[in-house]
Amino acid sequence: MRWLECSTRAEPEAVDAVAELFGRWGQGVAIEEPVVSSPDGEAVWIERDRPVLVKTYLPLDERTEERRARLEEGVWHLGRLRAVAPLEIRTLAEEDWANAWKEHFFVQRVGQRIVIVPSWREYQPRPGDVPLLLDPGMAFGTGLHPTTRLCLRWLEELARPGIDVLDLGTGSGILAIAAVKLGARQVWALDLESVAVEVARDNARRNEVAGHVAVEQGSVPSPLVPPGSVDLALANITLRTLLDLHPAIWEVLRDNGQAVFSGVLAVDAPRFIAALEAAGWRHQRTEQEGDWVAVLARRPGAEESGAGSARV
Repeated sequence: MRWLECSTRAEPEAVDAVAELFGRWGQGVAIEEPVVSSPDGEAVWIERDRPVLVKTYLPLDERTEERRARLEEGVWHLGRLRAVAPLEIRTLAEEDWANAWKEHFFVQRVGQRIVIVPSWREYQPRPGDVPLLLDPGMAFGTGLHPTTRLCLRWLEELARPGIDVLDLGTGSGILAIAAVKLGARQVWALDLESVAVEVARDNARRNEVAGHVAVEQGSVPSPLVPPGSVDLALANITLRTLLDLHPAIWEVLRDNGQAVFSGVLAVDAPRFIAALEAAGWRHQRTEQEGDWVAVLARRPGAEESGAGSARV
């Protein structure tokens, strides 16, 4: 199968808007900040004075031209408001898409214990390491992006033996796999993209945790995830989707269950936190890496004043 790769380079403040546009008309969104890694993975940093590369993909079918035109028009309008380059398009075969970026994906350490190990790299573990063997294939989720790294660091702090976890927008499955390796009993991993579902299942098998990770195509609410069954929810998705879905995430959480909302630009954090608090969430902490934040919030227990169902 052949695809069109549609990409643009945008200033950091415009990335969220570009991602929303690409998510609406493309298939999958990849956000590639200019990342540099030391050979041993001990240090990974982002060159913040350079634009961010944002990509999406279109299968060559009867809707390709319509979707391409929508993307070009949207990028043109965004370019009138921010530093967003014109849309670039190239044709790729699936094997090109899956393999072209691999030379830029290194072993990297996140937090105190987690080590992300590309399946084609050599790695010698240290005592206490929690290795995540990963091949993202055609799914978003290498662990390089700050939104994913923030979630992984939260997991190191919040995961405990026997908890049940929801990973919404699982991508490569990296967060679901990390949750199990850090003690989770069960993870429900959901993604709208069929490609991501296949990749996440492959990575769960690669890490020998498939028996604890249920990967399905879809979102919440879902018949797969019963109401009140989740101790910790991880949602590493776009701001607009977080605003739409936080009431459904509330419903699947147990009383005093927690949610990590990632994918929020720092400039948008006050507005997002205000929306959560207006819906009954208790904001606990916010962590930031670069221009991105992850928000930790809790569904209050029934004994707390004002607790109940989330208000939209």
